[in-house]
Amino acid sequence: MAQGLPDLAGREIVVVTENAYPPLQFLDASGAAIGWEYDAMAEIAKRLNATVKYENISWDAMIPAVSEGQFDLGMTGITIRDDRKEQVDFSDSYMTSEMVMMVRGDEARFTDAASFAANPDLLMAAQPGTTPFYVGVYNVLDGNEANPRIKLFETFGATVEALKAGDVDLLLTDGTAGAGYVDASGGALKIIGEKLGTEDFGFIFPKGSDLVAPMNAAIAALKADGTIDALNKKWFLDYKMGQ
Repeated sequence: MAQGLPDLAGREIVVVTENAYPPLQFLDASGAAIGWEYDAMAEIAKRLNATVKYENISWDAMIPAVSEGQFDLGMTGITIRDDRKEQVDFSDSYMTSEMVMMVRGDEARFTDAASFAANPDLLMAAQPGTTPFYVGVYNVLDGNEANPRIKLFETFGATVEALKAGDVDLLLTDGTAGAGYVDASGGALKIIGEKLGTEDFGFIFPKGSDLVAPMNAAIAALKADGTIDALNKKWFLDYKMGQ
């Protein structure tokens, strides 16, 4: 337990994640679950004197499952939004991200959101219910959530593969993850246009959870002593993603 932080006396916290959103959490080549959020959660658990047990679930099932109390905490780069606060409680933000447009490296048919929207032949990939999906619907396209130009995929990795394969022409992602993918792509991917807005990531809990306050205290401590800055450097600058 760290000085000044709550002591959870070895309490087990069941954390659910998706393992499909590098570099926050994903499976490495050996199948081990790694990432920014795993490192942060390990440090938080150490400082709060808690133990962590991990479970996996798909993104679209995560918020409902945490809301129903199946898990103590959810982590997968979840954007803090008012509509989600009706179902779950959020921690304070542990990361701020900006949405960017990622395309193939040789893309020349459009250069920004307006020119993408103007060409009805162009397609976008997204995971349903995610912030990139909603930004794509309302900030890039026409506000129709059933727009056939948005092709839905279960994981973020699948959207990247569809983009590389030419099945879609655009995907949206947070700027730090996008930069990592571009850096690792050897020229196969690039970022275009202006940033499309800012989002804050938080952990989610069942409504009324007594873990929110201790987690917020730990997040504040990690920010204050430079731990979060060090994690950002490790995972977004030093680590080269292989996907």
